Amino acid sequence: MAIPKDIGIVDCMIGFPANDFAQYDFIRAQLKDGSTNDDFPVEYMFKNVPKELYGTADPISVTLHEMDRFGVEVGLIGVGSEVSNQALKQHPDRFVGQGHVDPNRGTQGIKEMVQQYEEFGVRSFGAFNSGYNPQVAIDAAKMYPIYAKCVELDVPIFVCAGVPGPRFPMWPQKVELIDQVMYDFPDLVFVTRHGCEPWEKLAMKLMLKWPNLYYSTSAFAPKYYPEEIVNYANSRGADRIIYAGYFPMGLSLERIMTDMPSVPFKDAVWPKFLRDNARKVLKLD
Repeated sequence: MAIPKDIGIVDCMIGFPANDFAQYDFIRAQLKDGSTNDDFPVEYMFKNVPKELYGTADPISVTLHEMDRFGVEVGLIGVGSEVSNQALKQHPDRFVGQGHVDPNRGTQGIKEMVQQYEEFGVRSFGAFNSGYNPQVAIDAAKMYPIYAKCVELDVPIFVCAGVPGPRFPMWPQKVELIDQVMYDFPDLVFVTRHGCEPWEKLAMKLMLKWPNLYYSTSAFAPKYYPEEIVNYANSRGADRIIYAGYFPMGLSLERIMTDMPSVPFKDAVWPKFLRDNARKVLKLD
């Protein structure tokens, strides 16, 4: 069960330590509790958030340094910021772009998806349904043009599912809502983010049912990967579980990779989990 060496890990959720924490203002806008004053709005969930890295003059070099330390070959990053756009231009072999979607922007939002695809060559899109203002359910009619565009562009969508970390309502991200989406869009490649808890068993059942549904491990230290998901990867789901981190938002790569050897994956699962499944979904080969 040892992690193979020099595997060329693909991290499906990584970023850069920004100059400040203003990037989380969109979350603070919806909060009604004291966490609006925190640098990181879900800091209550994490220990040792790598805040000391924020404010650096060269955030790209910081992230590349951490990636090199721990064998991460490719990182999936959000597009749109000056830093991420620069990273894609300067290091196209190390970073892959992910576009963002906003169902509240209607047809303009669909045009923006195409613009991101054409300008940045994004290999996927990301959705945070509880984080939209107003919130939008995973299976809402507003989401359907987004799913249709993903199918048309032949790219996957990564969607936060389960109870959200920020302290606002969870109803948009109930895992049961994914079932109708997969039924209506059989060609859509749908990857869940952020654990699907407390419905991880349901997520596993839905992956058994729908061949284009995947699960990524973003925002979880490996010691807390749900047992149901680990067992599924070790049995019928080796091709459906994808590694994703959470650097520098809540976890350091050092924390993630120090924990990783304790995950009881079978030997044959490790290459698929750390590299192969992501490369397939993102069409990196």
